[in-house]
Amino acid sequence: MRWLLFGFLAAAGVLALVDRQIISVLKPEMAAELGWSDDDYGTLGAWFQGATAVALLAAGPLVDKLGVKWANPIAVFSWSVAAMFHGWAHSLVQFTLCRIGLGATEAAVTPTAVKTIATIFPPHMRSTGVGLQNAIASFGAISAPFIIPLIAAPFGWRGAFLVAGAMGIVWSIGWLLVTRRVNFGDTAPATPAEIALPRGAFFRDRAAWAVAGAKFLSDSTWWLLLFWMPDFLNRQFGLSGAGIAAPLALAYTGAAVGSLVSGTLATRFLAMGVPVNRVRKVAMLISGLMVLPMPLALQATSPFAAAGILALVLAAHQGFSTNLFALITDVTEKSKIGRMTSFGVFSGNIGGMLILKIAGMVLAAGLGYLPLFLFASVSYLLALGWIHVMLPNIKMVDASQRGEAPLGFH
Repeated sequence: MRWLLFGFLAAAGVLALVDRQIISVLKPEMAAELGWSDDDYGTLGAWFQGATAVALLAAGPLVDKLGVKWANPIAVFSWSVAAMFHGWAHSLVQFTLCRIGLGATEAAVTPTAVKTIATIFPPHMRSTGVGLQNAIASFGAISAPFIIPLIAAPFGWRGAFLVAGAMGIVWSIGWLLVTRRVNFGDTAPATPAEIALPRGAFFRDRAAWAVAGAKFLSDSTWWLLLFWMPDFLNRQFGLSGAGIAAPLALAYTGAAVGSLVSGTLATRFLAMGVPVNRVRKVAMLISGLMVLPMPLALQATSPFAAAGILALVLAAHQGFSTNLFALITDVTEKSKIGRMTSFGVFSGNIGGMLILKIAGMVLAAGLGYLPLFLFASVSYLLALGWIHVMLPNIKMVDASQRGEAPLGFH
């Protein structure tokens, strides 16, 4: 049952990525039909990120309250409906409202995923769970450049949104059928100590701010590539439509490999007794160093050479992100995993919102991608430095607070 539920969770991650990637994969066609400028496109991305960020403030506590049994289908159904509404948008204002709706509903993606992994896996396997989930979710990004043009060919870009949304509704029904007798044990009443926790204590938690600052810096690069990488390949090499699929797939394959390798190695070293502080920070340091060559993509002479460099960057991002999300489960009590995750992802989306809008302005001003890639190349090392300042010695919380109850049935 654990692995069946994990399969559903991974499929939800794929669907979320496909829903948000349709706009970037089909940007040339959509921009030509709807008359978008670079600044318009950057503004759409900023509204998506901003809506996600605001909604995250409520998504984490809501996920903690609902538990993973109900949070998962409600989240997937909601963002699938929001994705389908894109198919009826015609003006920039209508499309902006659709992106706001999709961003707000997809706010639950990460807090729900992290809480589900923390619920169904024992502590030493959570790095593997996070890494494997990220790797499979990256399959959505890898397959999207191939699948989306195939859907759009007979049905147009509007049909692509409708088909992707319908798949999410089917997923929600399947989850409810599979989990109808499962007791996750993640909605137990808070302990007296948790009830007595002073209001506002969460925001005085150094771990919360360590995660938030690191997500703000590192996710800026992730969102920059997720949203603007197809445009970069189009500008540099004139690729569009199906021609852009293979280089994008190569780049996102790096993300999948990075997730698998980092999660597996972290689990192995923790099982060997290596302190969690060393495991997490060494993994993040290696990831940060791997991003440094990113500006070299601008000098690449072929789209596959550029995609290879960006694949290294995305692998590094997922290595960093896998250990950062696992760190949340290391240091957070069971009652706060959803809100800790959402606070971190909120900060990451604020960083993403800023970088997407700045990217549109930089490109519209004719400055190219160099200033953006230079910032991205050092963002992960800055994030690690922030973590080390806030958490000089990472320690796991007591096992009784992590909520390691096994799955049950009723």
